Amino acid sequence: MDKKFIKAQEKKLREEKEKLEKRLKTFSSKNKNVKDDWITKYPQFDDGRLEEEADEVEEYDQLLSVNYALEIELRKINKALEKIKKGSYGFCEKCGKEIPQERLEIYPQAEYCTKCRK
Repeated sequence: MDKKFIKAQEKKLREEKEKLEKRLKTFSSKNKNVKDDWITKYPQFDDGRLEEEADEVEEYDQLLSVNYALEIELRKINKALEKIKKGSYGFCEKCGKEIPQERLEIYPQAEYCTKCRK
């Protein structure tokens, strides 16, 4: 695979990583004990307004699934960056064949070729 292409993909991955981490920081904090793990901040209650507290708990519940989805993407990005570092970027984890550049341009953290993805 072309080194220039890989450098461009690395840049894309780093930019996407930064965006994801920035978004996660708005409602989560990084777990210092577990790599690539974020903890959704639970609302603090102090004024006893049940309706507002219920809304905050509902929002927290929704943020849990958003947090989970963003963590998964962040892990895939970190994995792809690690593959670049090791020189194994762009190869399908299932069949070992090279992932088409068109696919990697669209989804730089792709783990599988189009055939194995299905």
